[in-house]
This record gives sequence, C-alpha cells and structure tokens, in this order.
Amino acid sequence: MNLAPSHALTRRRLVAGAAAAGATMALPTAALAQAPAKTPLVGPLAPNPVEFRKTMEQFIGSATPQSEGLQLDIPLLADNPGAVPVKAKVTLPITEQDWCEEMMVVAELNPIPLACRIKFFAETGSAEAAVRIRLSQSQNVHVLARMKSGAVLQGRQMVTVAASGCGM
Repeated sequence: MNLAPSHALTRRRLVAGAAAAGATMALPTAALAQAPAKTPLVGPLAPNPVEFRKTMEQFIGSATPQSEGLQLDIPLLADNPGAVPVKAKVTLPITEQDWCEEMMVVAELNPIPLACRIKFFAETGSAEAAVRIRLSQSQNVHVLARMKSGAVLQGRQMVTVAASGCGM
C-alpha cells in the first residue's frame, strides 16, 4: 500500500495550511512583471514599437536626455540571449540635493520592451545596477536614469544575439 499522498493532494494541503496560517500563496504586486494589462503574455515575438515609444516618453517626459553621466557595460555579442548582462552606473556626483531616483532598462525590439525598473534613495550613496535581461533578437538596449533635479541620462548599446546561443 502506497502511503505517499499524490502531488495534487500535497499541493492542496500546502495551500490550505498556508491559508489557515494567514499567508497567501501569491507574489506581491511589486514583484509581478510590469507588462500592460492589455498585452497578452503568450503570442508572437514581434517587436512592439508603439509600446517602446510610450515607455520611453513616459519616463523622459519633457526633459532632454543627456548622454554624459551614465556609464554602461553591455556586451556587443550575446551568446545567451536568455540572460544578457546589463550594468549601468550614474557617474554624476550623488548629493543630498540631487541623486538618481530611478533607472530603467528597455529592449527596443522585444514584444514587451520594459526589461526592468530600479528605484534609488538619497541614502544609497551611489546609483549602479547589474541585471540580466532576455532579448528576442539583435537590438538596441537603452538605459535611462532620472535624477532628482529632473535631468534624464540616457545610454544605448547595440547587442547582437548569437543565433545558436551556445557560445559560437
């Protein structure tokens, strides 16, 4: 006689136990992807230029982006398009009056262009981030940083995605 419960029964017990303890079995809202509600998560991997422009315009606002003050470290060739490393650092002085409030990484030709957003505080002392993003094809990767003063820093790097994805 097999005394081990089935996977479905184990899952039900786990969920029931968590609910009884007052816990929920879901990700917090902040951890969910920032995809627009109308965008289907399953579908063709076609670029979405309208969403790209909208994302960029919302972040930039009326500011004129400047290229000085943002240092990028993004590879020219991505042998693994599922985990492309992106490093960005604000090189402007961080003071109590002016610091980087938010940084954003956008992949121009991805179906959902917004790859990530990172918020900073004055107490952080610096503004640098390292993330890995997925690219659907060879494309420009944009990094934008908004300073407390309203200035927007912008950098861009063209990344070629290797077709095989196995190190060539």
